Amino acid sequence: MLIVLDTNVLVSGLLTPFGVCGTIVRMLTTEGINICYDSRIISEYRDVLYRPKFSFNRNRISVLLEYLEHSGTAVAGLPLKHSLPDRDDECFLETALMAKADYLVTGNIAHFPKHLRCGIAVVNPGEFLEKYREDLNT
Repeated sequence: MLIVLDTNVLVSGLLTPFGVCGTIVRMLTTEGINICYDSRIISEYRDVLYRPKFSFNRNRISVLLEYLEHSGTAVAGLPLKHSLPDRDDECFLETALMAKADYLVTGNIAHFPKHLRCGIAVVNPGEFLEKYREDLNT
């Protein structure tokens, strides 16, 4: 299963490792889920995860990012025809489109209006886990 993971889900997963987002982050290493990314996404992950306010261990973040880059699928997205409300989120949708991702998982559904998704399934973390479990049972 191919997914694009918004930064807010990754951060939440690291802050609450036994919550829904933490489950998704763990699944990236064990459940056959392939994360898709482009250089802008990795750069945003790095910028956000290294912020002092989170106090994440820099070495562990470095290892995590190396793992995501090594085990994930790098793509180069094409610009969207129409801008999203938050232009910083466009790299996630562009990557999902180019990779033909099954899901874009985000905590900010409103940043991806339905009429601008270009057919990509944009889901919140809880919905993603439900859909993943449904797929396992079919």
